[in-house]
Amino acid sequence: MPLSGKKALRQLCAVVTLTAISLPGIAADKKASRKPTLAQQVTAILADPAVSRAHWGVYVSTLDGKPVYALNDGQYFVPASNNKVFTTAAAMALLGPQKSFTTRITAEGIYATPAALAGNLVLVGGGDPNLSGRSFPYLSPSQRPKPAPPAADPLQYLAQMADQVAASGLKVINGDIVGDDTLFPWDPYPEDWAIDDTVGDDGSPVSALTINDNRIDVTITPAADPGKPATASFLPAVPYYSLELHIATGAPGSATRIASERDLGSKTVRLSGTIPSDAKPYIESLAIHDPAEFAAQALKQLLEARGIEVTGKAVARHRLPVSPAPKNFLAASHEPLALGASKPDVEPAGKVLATHTSVPLIDALLWTNKISQNLHAELFLHHLGVAYGEEGSTVEGARVIRSFVTTRAGVDPDDFVLFDGSGLSGHDLITPRALGKLLSYAATQPWFADWKRTLPIGGEDGTLAARFPNAPMKDHLYAKTGTLSEARALSGYVDTASGKTLIFSVMVSTHYPRTNADRDAMDKIVTAIAAAN
Repeated sequence: MPLSGKKALRQLCAVVTLTAISLPGIAADKKASRKPTLAQQVTAILADPAVSRAHWGVYVSTLDGKPVYALNDGQYFVPASNNKVFTTAAAMALLGPQKSFTTRITAEGIYATPAALAGNLVLVGGGDPNLSGRSFPYLSPSQRPKPAPPAADPLQYLAQMADQVAASGLKVINGDIVGDDTLFPWDPYPEDWAIDDTVGDDGSPVSALTINDNRIDVTITPAADPGKPATASFLPAVPYYSLELHIATGAPGSATRIASERDLGSKTVRLSGTIPSDAKPYIESLAIHDPAEFAAQALKQLLEARGIEVTGKAVARHRLPVSPAPKNFLAASHEPLALGASKPDVEPAGKVLATHTSVPLIDALLWTNKISQNLHAELFLHHLGVAYGEEGSTVEGARVIRSFVTTRAGVDPDDFVLFDGSGLSGHDLITPRALGKLLSYAATQPWFADWKRTLPIGGEDGTLAARFPNAPMKDHLYAKTGTLSEARALSGYVDTASGKTLIFSVMVSTHYPRTNADRDAMDKIVTAIAAAN
């Protein structure tokens, strides 16, 4: 439970005293104060050889933006998933917490009879990020039922829509099943996404028709006897990829070593390696190459299971951007944009046979920020482009976010550069003070309380569930994490020893690869911020 009052104050003050005694580089002088300044504590933390060669930035302010402490706060850092602070704040402010997204099935063509369609059946994507087995609302680990209930079918909403089609009386479709994601231009990968991310689910392609986070899970099960081949199954059970399986069952207690490969554009996945005979099934998540095509194939399978005959194929319908991709993304995304009223939603053509409406935006944002879901952030960026820009492209979404952050939140336009909505692009750059300025602006808005609770809570949930697990920090920190290659970031709000809430942003770039020393130093800095104020 959160600490409050005198007990929290005593514990935070104790942290200050212990830090003063234990931090290296601070002389113990009985005549001098035993409480080092925040600047001294940060200097001592960053003097550790394990982190001293990295590039660090820190910004601390009051809720109303009064500076408290700064280190390299005007220098650029790779924000990683701290980029989602920009994207989700803009979505909350511009789209609104109750915004929802509707997926439809429409009939194109004519009815030869009431039961026979001469034409295509079209699954029209509305940009819903949660057509999956995900359950709502988001619950922290301590709130989740134990034992955990069985996972829901990832195609549950698509199945419900297939039921609606069957209930309409349709029996024969003399045409194709079309997956239509034309709400957004076919712009699946922002600039500088790593090619290895696009194979796994971290970099699933962006599509207005997203099913199960555009991910297929391959479950690999060892044989009972070493030396025999392992078996594999797909979830969702849609025959989209062909699988080349070269995984042997190893001796009990041996290591699991599995590698996955898929050539870009290919539908053949190669899995190789070993898994011990006593191991639990291993799950490898694969990005779906063309989400709209996959969705069409899944719907065709569901319709046929309900006795509806389909004579055609499952195909995708994409839309290219109105104009070719700009040669200079920066110039295009920096073009001025007046944020007036949002555009109305466009109704699809054809007779509507089935619909599914998403959960409200605020519930979707809870999942996005808590677990740092990259694809969802990209979908919100594209929705912003649809509602306020010229189209729902990556560059138009970035342009809308930039306009919001500069004209409404008052962030210096030279303090950030965005190439996507999630932070997966290595081209993204943000200064710590830009994050601090946006966090301060958010604190003045009517949507702030709802948006703040989408951030992970220290020691409690999301990507901070295992960090800050003890008093006095547990439950007194709301912050967005970020990790990408040799960059890490943590920005948000922290309750302090004096009872105030401060804004902070701690960012590091070019730290030593594959180490957590920078994360540990970051957490010490945030704890020092709380204790010293």
